[in-house]
Amino acid sequence: MVRSKNQRTSIRVFGSIKVLVACSLFVAMSIVLGKFLSVKIGDNIRISFENLSLLLSGILFGPLIGMLTAVVADVVGCFLYGYAINPIITLGAACVGFFAGAISCTLFKRHLILNVTVSVFVAHIIGSMIVKTIGLYIYYPNQRPMLPWRIPIYLITATVESALIFGLMKSRIFLREFEKFRKKHDKD
Repeated sequence: MVRSKNQRTSIRVFGSIKVLVACSLFVAMSIVLGKFLSVKIGDNIRISFENLSLLLSGILFGPLIGMLTAVVADVVGCFLYGYAINPIITLGAACVGFFAGAISCTLFKRHLILNVTVSVFVAHIIGSMIVKTIGLYIYYPNQRPMLPWRIPIYLITATVESALIFGLMKSRIFLREFEKFRKKHDKD
């Protein structure tokens, strides 16, 4: 099979086809968890774990891939569910993936529980509680009275997601499979 130069450079960001496929699965998982398996309370509050796979993408593959995965998940999810794309909320999703990866790559590398917990909480505080809330405040003024509820919702969500990601990272089976991706990703 002959590859053009454009095909090679388009995959280079992800490092390998395996990482690209894993991130595509993370996108699909985010859409399903966020748009189709969310719990709605009233008209304005939605509880979901849509960021779980985005956080995992950032933690496993770094800030750039986490950010790209989050942007694609947000845009594709909006198209599939019929939402208008809100650039500030898309930026918030990008922040979730980016900060999860950036924090995980730099802090508490020897202490997995601290690494995961701080990565997830910082990503949610910046991306979900600050940036996405600003987007909702600007674009949806009728939701303003409900915005303070985002704080306890995301604190609880971040706690559950931290526990789930920590559990995955402690699993020998998961780590063995992830090492197959990492070796390919680190070579390029």
